[in-house]
Amino acid sequence: MPAQYFRSLTGRRRSAGANRQLGLSLAFVAGAANAGGYLAVGQYTSHMSGIVSAIADQTALGDARLALAGMGALASFLVGAGCSAVLVNWGRRRNLQSQYVLPLLVEATLLLLFGLLGSHLALWEAFFVPVTVILLCFIMGLQNAMIAKLSGAEIRTTHMTGIVTDLGIELGKLFYWNRPTVDADAHAVIANRAKLRTHGTMLASFFVGALAGAIGFRHVGYVSTVPLAAALVALAVVPVADDVLAYFWRQGYRG
Repeated sequence: MPAQYFRSLTGRRRSAGANRQLGLSLAFVAGAANAGGYLAVGQYTSHMSGIVSAIADQTALGDARLALAGMGALASFLVGAGCSAVLVNWGRRRNLQSQYVLPLLVEATLLLLFGLLGSHLALWEAFFVPVTVILLCFIMGLQNAMIAKLSGAEIRTTHMTGIVTDLGIELGKLFYWNRPTVDADAHAVIANRAKLRTHGTMLASFFVGALAGAIGFRHVGYVSTVPLAAALVALAVVPVADDVLAYFWRQGYRG
């Protein structure tokens, strides 16, 4: 049943398979938001390595305004990750089915507002660009911290550096030639094919999401983020509904 599928995908009880499937969905959303955001403001917001380097560059060049802008983006990602941790731990302390999807609802709300209001805010470019960068960095931090907590820090969805690194490691193992005399030895090099499939599909999902986000923004503009918000709500709705029904059941029982 669809409800049971979504309950297993985003509910409190976790499995490695559900973590991977959710990670693929969120990698698609992150890729789309990152690519669309670049077309909107000319800056990628999904990873902090480039932003930290830009802060250092602008500081060295004496451009205080751009250095401060980079610090704002970094702080926003950090605050987003912190908010995600607060929401997940708040839900966990209350034993909620929706403990892991509360950050997704916040992300969906922000993407929806950006999609509906972006074209109007873009008229004030001096205000729109820094606010958009801060908003998207907050969303990326929120999502990345959520999937990290959910998967025990095994999955990241907003940046591909670690995933490409792990892919390279496993490909190196896959093509390593073990001499016949040591094939059965404990030191034989064997690739983790399950890990290869997971990281390969995660990278592909991010790329397809980025392609969809770029095409969507090019043809329909800011409203292209509305389907992303709808997808996040669809992922979150069943555990949230379970908690709402449980709450009203308890209230009726007490009454």
